[in-house]
Amino acid sequence: MNSMKLLSICILGGSGFVGTRLVARLIRDGHRVTVLSRDRERHKHLLVLPGLTLDNCDVYDEAQLSERFRGKDVVINLVGILNERGFGGGGFRRAHTDLTRVMLQAARSAGVPRLLQMSSLKAAPDAPSYYLRSKGEAERLIRDQREVDWTIFQPSVMFGPGDSFLNRFANLLASVPFVLPLARPNARFQPVFVDDVIEALRRCLHGTACLGHTYQLGGPQVYTLREIVGLVAKVTGQRRWIIGLPNILARLQGMLMNFVPGRPFSSDNYRSLTIDSVCTEDGLAKLGIKPQSMVASARQYLGAFEDNARLSHNRAAVGRDTHSHTSRF
Repeated sequence: MNSMKLLSICILGGSGFVGTRLVARLIRDGHRVTVLSRDRERHKHLLVLPGLTLDNCDVYDEAQLSERFRGKDVVINLVGILNERGFGGGGFRRAHTDLTRVMLQAARSAGVPRLLQMSSLKAAPDAPSYYLRSKGEAERLIRDQREVDWTIFQPSVMFGPGDSFLNRFANLLASVPFVLPLARPNARFQPVFVDDVIEALRRCLHGTACLGHTYQLGGPQVYTLREIVGLVAKVTGQRRWIIGLPNILARLQGMLMNFVPGRPFSSDNYRSLTIDSVCTEDGLAKLGIKPQSMVASARQYLGAFEDNARLSHNRAAVGRDTHSHTSRF
């Protein structure tokens, strides 16, 4: 890294799962990093990083955004939501498509030379879900302009410490006593380690080789959803029957869970599951990255659930059964 030019980088969505780890890594590399947020006070965990600028900004305001982009070498857009507050796709379009449109206009007026965009595997304007469609429309906006050089990343589901993927299933398993009814149990995924995705982003900060390219990012193994949930159950010591739901019941489950606080599952999630999140080309290999296995990683960071399950089992054995490992989600 020392021989590489140190950059001034502006990140949108830098306080989330990927962003927090990426920001820490970029600062360790010596880059100057600015994270934009609508509410600086909510993301104080980032302020412990030396040299980070955490800037208040309405990211939907082109003038504000352009001002923050001035003098930056790279803009990285990590903004993404898995569920919207309302219905009908408006929340997804605002977060993914509208924001990308404003960001491109601001980048052009500020003279930003390079954009890295986090999208999603199987994103396309004609995809079955609002999530994938809005991500696909954002990609089209980027490809259709000529002023800002770009690289797009399309990861499958990401796993890692603090993820909303394996941890979500660990929480779901902890919240049901015997049986977990599972929508689309045969849906296929190619889970990718968050740090491998971060490495892909790092390798596209410099040079021209990555410009104008879209990289599909997947891990070394393909799993069905049932296999993933079974793995989480095994690692966390939460033995449950996993019952695959027929599509009609799965759709009903999504409709009902639209109204559950936190939306652990939704109708739009169901629609995303109707196409497999599996790569057709190996973007990590193109970037010279060897992907890490999900099993080894999951054992490390889901260990807390396993410890809780063991503790609960021991208490039950002495007649003091508690629900210490039940999590609210």
